[in-house]
Amino acid sequence: MGTEDLQDVERISILRSQLDSKRVEEIMDTEFPTIGLDERLVDAITLMRRSGYQDIPVVKDEEYLGTVSYGDVLKKKNTALDSKIRNLVSMSPMITKETDITKVAEIMITNDLRQVPVVCADKKKVIGCIGRNHLVNLVAGVKAISDIKVWEVMTSPIESVYEYSTIDEAMGVMRSLDVRTLPVIDDFGKVIGIFGMNEVIASSWRPSNKTIGDISGRDKKSSAIVGSICVPTVKSVKWNDVLGNAMRIMLDDEFSIVPVTDDDKLVGTVAQCDIIELVSACKKRDHLFVQLSGLDEVDKASTSAIYEVVKDEVDKIKRIGSPESLSINISKYNRQGERNKYSMSARLIFSGRVFNAKQVDWDLIKTVNDLVKKLTNAVLSSRIRLHP
Repeated sequence: MGTEDLQDVERISILRSQLDSKRVEEIMDTEFPTIGLDERLVDAITLMRRSGYQDIPVVKDEEYLGTVSYGDVLKKKNTALDSKIRNLVSMSPMITKETDITKVAEIMITNDLRQVPVVCADKKKVIGCIGRNHLVNLVAGVKAISDIKVWEVMTSPIESVYEYSTIDEAMGVMRSLDVRTLPVIDDFGKVIGIFGMNEVIASSWRPSNKTIGDISGRDKKSSAIVGSICVPTVKSVKWNDVLGNAMRIMLDDEFSIVPVTDDDKLVGTVAQCDIIELVSACKKRDHLFVQLSGLDEVDKASTSAIYEVVKDEVDKIKRIGSPESLSINISKYNRQGERNKYSMSARLIFSGRVFNAKQVDWDLIKTVNDLVKKLTNAVLSSRIRLHP
């Protein structure tokens, strides 16, 4: 069984019913960390390190006020560690016990959340938290998804860092890709570990730290090498394994990504977010779900034009199947005067199949257009191969 078994409305409907039959309260954590408005950022980071939570609910007298997020605080390099949480809290989406699981997955993907607070009916008191690991654990028991082949879902080609790369260099790669974890390889392309922000913070935490920049290393060049702090000798899956094997590694070893290998060389990764995207794609909707990430304030003015480009291209493949979701990550680099070079990666879920593409160019709209064309051409080519 593979993603071809999810290629019609009836089967997707059955799968959606199977997923949404599980109630949020059955899989959520009922014991979870919270933090108050007058506590400090250093308290939040300490709590994140101890609990494993990256999105912590902010409460006052048990009333939900928002979230302090691991990803958000790491972007604020000049923020003092003794800053009060009241100045850092952001309002993130919340769910109730009645929210469908497929909707939970969509919220996680759209807002780049690792945990989502569950609130009571009046939306005041937090009664639980549901994380990506809970959804992966749920999906691991769904045969139609766990039997999908890894190569159909994995991200490839994948960025990685060498064991002798400096921490500063590795963090530059993560910032450019807007990711928090990377596989580590040796000179022969063999995976030797996993490197992420958790390891950076654990190795850089000092009593003398004053700002986020001190912890994350952004304000100083780090000569320490990745191999000295990465999580070593991680498990991997082969490109032709089933997705269920990757999910078991995620759950047993508490990894957010699993390297994919061929002849012991890295060829891709499967991440928790890949699994969550599959769940989100099963949500009932009347139109293509499009997620854009990485746009800065200047480029957000082009959002309408981007959606128009996407619509024009996706319309070309609607006659042969159902486009469910499209996620596009955009980053800038190589600034020359006032020009920026755009690097984009995209994932299209079409009739249950996953298509990936990358594109680099100087013009934002042209880059999006060429990127989406790659995806639609891949869909059309796969159709020809399946139906000669």
